[in-house]
Amino acid sequence: MISTGSNAALAGRPEGLEQLRSLLDTALGALGDAALKRGGPVAAGGPEAAVAAVGEVLGGGRFLAEEPSAERVTELFEAYARWSVDLTHPSAVARMQCAPTAASAAAELLAASLNQSLHAWESGPFALELERRLIAEMASWVGFGPEAGGTLTPGGSISNLMGLLFSRDRALKDSGEVSATGLAGRAVRPRVLCSAAAHFSVARAAGFLGLGRSAVVKVPVDDRGRMLADEARRIVEGFAPDEVPVAIVATAGTTDHGSFDPLPELADLAAEFGIWLHVDAAYGIGALFSPTLAPLLDGLGRADSVAFDLHKFGWVPASSSVVVVRDRKHMECLDEQAVYLNPSDDEALGFTALLGTSLQTTRRSDALKMAATLLTVGREGMGAWVDACHAQARYAAGRIAAAEGLELVADPLLSTVIFRCAPTDGTPVDDESAWNAAVRRRLMTDGRALLARTKIAGPDGTPRVHLKLVFLNPMTTEDDIDALLADVSAAARGLAREAAAER
Repeated sequence: MISTGSNAALAGRPEGLEQLRSLLDTALGALGDAALKRGGPVAAGGPEAAVAAVGEVLGGGRFLAEEPSAERVTELFEAYARWSVDLTHPSAVARMQCAPTAASAAAELLAASLNQSLHAWESGPFALELERRLIAEMASWVGFGPEAGGTLTPGGSISNLMGLLFSRDRALKDSGEVSATGLAGRAVRPRVLCSAAAHFSVARAAGFLGLGRSAVVKVPVDDRGRMLADEARRIVEGFAPDEVPVAIVATAGTTDHGSFDPLPELADLAAEFGIWLHVDAAYGIGALFSPTLAPLLDGLGRADSVAFDLHKFGWVPASSSVVVVRDRKHMECLDEQAVYLNPSDDEALGFTALLGTSLQTTRRSDALKMAATLLTVGREGMGAWVDACHAQARYAAGRIAAAEGLELVADPLLSTVIFRCAPTDGTPVDDESAWNAAVRRRLMTDGRALLARTKIAGPDGTPRVHLKLVFLNPMTTEDDIDALLADVSAAARGLAREAAAER
């Protein structure tokens, strides 16, 4: 008998299952206790208190302890739960980070305990087929047919990277297969068009793929962050003979305004010039479930590839991202024959894996938790939850517009609201951007609320710090929103008074 010096056990064995039941009770208890002790969306105390909490659990020891202890695991669970952000709290509105359904959380536990992988048939036969079926259905959501392909990824940044990988190999294939021969010596200058409001992962992906960040051409946007299709056309028509447009990257749901680029017009442009159209719908895919908001995604089915997340509008634990491609032949650059993983004779007899669909080899079964939420909530339920979050944003925007000391930037398009605190009661504020930033930090430190921040140009064109609410919790009520805004206003007034007293 192998001894570990502790009561550690492997999860799949009988003794491991018994230990898992006990630890699960401990974890659930920690979750319940944390909500009571936390009091808000995050524990109070700010960064110093969080650092101290980790130090208290570890003490002076190391993770790989000389004397392992199950009691220390209990302490770890309790501290982790207490210092985690409570995504079910109505004042946790900082990030595109959803609270998962109970079904998907249970699926996560099952997937972790069984630890299936998708790189070889014998590593997870049911998991493999489940992902294939899920990808096929997701491709149909966006309007792709039976020839479509795709894969699950660790996040929207990797999904965008893969979309640009496929577009790069297609655009530059005339001078040799890029994945085989590389980019060196090619007498062309690749270009990727995206809006000035596109996610930073587009430029980063261009760098990773050897195209270079300088290959990314930022197309001007309107006052809501939507790409101007006429400007995109002007740029394409003005390319020099050696400039090769690799892709147009459209955004469906920008991180600030939640804006949607004009997909039909961009699809027309891409088709006219033979350019790959990739749509980053990491956030905006939620509109697809809503009969009211679905028109925002008109033209999505004309894209060549689409990236979207279900760990934003989807209520699935991260990571739950997807990239789907209209024609799976463009995924051939990922083909790999490894004799120890997918030998051809095994493949011919149906023992097929997903090694040739992903950048990863060992890969977890994220499809299980996605399927658990989709089967539990259903399409109508998903639409109702998206509509609820949209309604919350509209309500919050109305309250902000009517409130003294708060200024709304624009009516929400999806579920984000951008606003700023403005001085009231004749109390002057020296630097309004620094003041708004400080309001956010004060709310976080006090454990009262978690808000995001961004920069929006003011009337004079100078970027100023603004605050942002992101609604992804369909259970949030109007009373909850009123309380949140009251906390924001109170923090703003308190900081203004403190600053005035110090003058």
